[in-house]
Amino acid sequence: MQKIIGIGNSLVDILAQVNHDELLEEMNLPKGSMQLIDSEELALISKRMRTFEHTRVSGGSAANTMKALAHMDVNAGFIGKIATDEFGLFFRSELETSGVRTSLICKNSGSTGIASTFITPDGQRTFATYLGVSASLSEKDITPNMFEGYEILYVEGYLVQNHELMEHTMNLAKSRRMTICLDLASYNIVESEHDFFQSLLTRYVDIVFANEEEARAFIGYDVKEAARELGKVCPIAVVKLGNQGATVFANNTYHHCPAEKVKSIVDTTGAGDYFAAGFLEAYVDKKPFQTCIRQGSILAGAVIQVIGTTLSPAEWAQTLKQLHATN
Repeated sequence: MQKIIGIGNSLVDILAQVNHDELLEEMNLPKGSMQLIDSEELALISKRMRTFEHTRVSGGSAANTMKALAHMDVNAGFIGKIATDEFGLFFRSELETSGVRTSLICKNSGSTGIASTFITPDGQRTFATYLGVSASLSEKDITPNMFEGYEILYVEGYLVQNHELMEHTMNLAKSRRMTICLDLASYNIVESEHDFFQSLLTRYVDIVFANEEEARAFIGYDVKEAARELGKVCPIAVVKLGNQGATVFANNTYHHCPAEKVKSIVDTTGAGDYFAAGFLEAYVDKKPFQTCIRQGSILAGAVIQVIGTTLSPAEWAQTLKQLHATN
């Protein structure tokens, strides 16, 4: 089976369930978005977070995907940057315990990134992200030996503000003939970085993942047309449609699969990350796109029924049983 390495922000998620959307408005956090914050805003939000019961888990989009892949016995690696603080040690431990091979650049100063995550009663999540030392991850940190033995590169779109890092990383991967996957990250980032995303998709990307809002922000059409338009600039376009399932446009053909039926939606944090993991596990095993979508939907359906992005051993056992039933 092919090996997959991801690159992204190394974050620790602090998750809290809140009772209403007004709290998000008070903190100027658009619902469902990811907003970057500075250290002063982090202090204010952390103070507010302490008034709620909260949970700590390792996070970051690409890291979540790699962690899920490792649980499915895929050889997965991760490139990121942490500080040598409590959160950095926690992040490393969570990934390596899951079976992810880490290539982490460590800084003796600064702080590991924190994503304060607010979960509303409908299960929607809103991020206030302090990148910490992740913000200093640069093209100088990325060396060819990091890709040794890997065939697929998975890049989270949250890195897009650093154009040089994205260009350098994808150039290295392309020179090694790796398959390049890009997740578009968040609709507000797609809107602000539209032209650069367009350039990356046209020149480098083989598989693009987008949710409904991100696809619409990128293309401006309805979702079916968005999948087709994304497919014009990228060989495989995957558009996730929430409770409507997901669509793939590849080889001038649509493939669709409905969403998994779940008892309740607790927290949508990591749903897209886990979808990508399920999809890629089937893809590297050369399974049909219908099976790739189905596996992605199974994993997304599992993670939205828990707080955060960590499934218990029993939950993983049940999820893997479902996956095996699709083969």
